[in-house]
Amino acid sequence: MQPADLTLTQAATAIGARTLSPVELLDAVLERIERTEPHLNAYAAVHGEQARRAARTAADELAAGRHRGPLHGIPMGLKDLIDVAGTATGAGSRLREGHRADADSTVAARLAAAGAVLLGKTHTHEFAYGLTTPQTHNARDPHRVAGGSSGGSAVAVAAGSATFALGTDTGGSIRVPAALNGVVGLKPTYGLVSRHGVTALSWSLDHVGPITRTVQDAALVLTELAGHDPRDPASAAAPRTPYPPGPDSDLGGLRVGVPRTYYFDRLAPDVEHAVRTAIDHLAGLGARLVEVDIPLARHVQAVQWGLMVPEATAYHEPGLRTAPDRYTPEVRALLEAGTLLSAGDYLRAQRARTLMRRAWAQLFTDIDVLAAPTVPATAVPAGQETLTWADGTTESVADAYVRLCAPADITGVPALTLPTAGDTGGPAVGLQLLARPFHEALLLRVGHAYEQTRPAPAPAPAA
Repeated sequence: MQPADLTLTQAATAIGARTLSPVELLDAVLERIERTEPHLNAYAAVHGEQARRAARTAADELAAGRHRGPLHGIPMGLKDLIDVAGTATGAGSRLREGHRADADSTVAARLAAAGAVLLGKTHTHEFAYGLTTPQTHNARDPHRVAGGSSGGSAVAVAAGSATFALGTDTGGSIRVPAALNGVVGLKPTYGLVSRHGVTALSWSLDHVGPITRTVQDAALVLTELAGHDPRDPASAAAPRTPYPPGPDSDLGGLRVGVPRTYYFDRLAPDVEHAVRTAIDHLAGLGARLVEVDIPLARHVQAVQWGLMVPEATAYHEPGLRTAPDRYTPEVRALLEAGTLLSAGDYLRAQRARTLMRRAWAQLFTDIDVLAAPTVPATAVPAGQETLTWADGTTESVADAYVRLCAPADITGVPALTLPTAGDTGGPAVGLQLLARPFHEALLLRVGHAYEQTRPAPAPAPAA
């Protein structure tokens, strides 16, 4: 196995054992970037010399006996919404030309303190307002969409051009590209990870979280990211705690909810087969399957758009007023549509969200984890705009990809996606696990148990 293909956990173990140096690991990843970028375009910017200096510093610190932890010397990518002092945060938009961040975001500062090495900024759909990241190509099939809006981060991790990366999730933007590229994506509980210094899409829906190759890796990154930050008004007063799951794969006594409604409606047959097979595997590990109905399911799309659209338009009001031509037509149309929604529409969406949160809290009194598909279809060919389902209905690709992820953003519950079809060699399919707020440790335990007892996903081509 090449160093660029190591999981974070494997790389950290090798660095700690002094069988691999941060410089060797970085050189391998930069070489992978050089080979893959021409046809994948995961990065908005690569800071190779800066990364080399950081890797040499990490190597010197380790040689001197200063080991900061499992992220020390590990190469990472940050979605191009996340501020790093002195570097551009382009947000995928011409509106940000010439921008430089004055200070680190909280998440960038925490990762730097843990010794992680910044490779560069990964591509995002413009201002995270989309589900395909059109400038980036799927790591498993460059003729298909990467997913979005954290497409660059997911593609970099899948291709070996980053050992881990961060994304943001407002309607599925971590989980959608992770699922479509066959990697792991974690949307934490709302408020667990600070968003200070991260460009907003929708204040009441935005989350920051890791994209990795394994569940164990996601736990290592979350351990460094989580914790209260007074500079984020939504930050929860949750203590920083270790998240790595233990080795036990026994799920005896765990109640896994299987949706009767919503999550298995309008689903591609290959996705349904893969996810139901994965759920049956959880049962084989001792979990008890419990059929459940998803509360207020018919209101999900209206609430998601009723919250996100006016909040995004409010954030971008200065840009729309002074430089509307700097946005792409697609995003400009979405932002201008937000001006048509009334305060009453927004307040009704907020009231409906409150009812949904209460109903989901009740749902989790009957189950411990909900298991469902992450997206209803695998990665579509680039340029495809709609999906047609077996019942004859047509749905836009963006609406389809957000549909099964939106409930976790609306309610704020944590959600984990991990690949299910690694033993078939076919298109990547994501299994989504959801739990009650601040139960990330449980999600990671279940995901790790599944991962450890199933064949590893087929890797994306390296070139």
